[in-house]
Amino acid sequence: MRSTRATSAIERLKERTGNRLYTMARTGDELFFLTEGPGLPPLCPPLELDAFVAFVNGLGPQKARRVSKLDVAFEKQLTKKP
Repeated sequence: MRSTRATSAIERLKERTGNRLYTMARTGDELFFLTEGPGLPPLCPPLELDAFVAFVNGLGPQKARRVSKLDVAFEKQLTKKP
């Protein structure tokens, strides 16, 4: 099913924002759009799958990227070299 990536992106958005009313709809042309609840106007124009997932991933608060001590040490080594 092509919409699995889009559905997963919506679920992550709901988890990040705490708003369980976000919904996704798909047009007959295989385009996706996002609404904040049933019957409300769309938050974006109809988009293709990749563009829709990128749009949804950019919404709401973002999770902080986990950085280990090894990552920090590696980045430190990279900046030391001329």
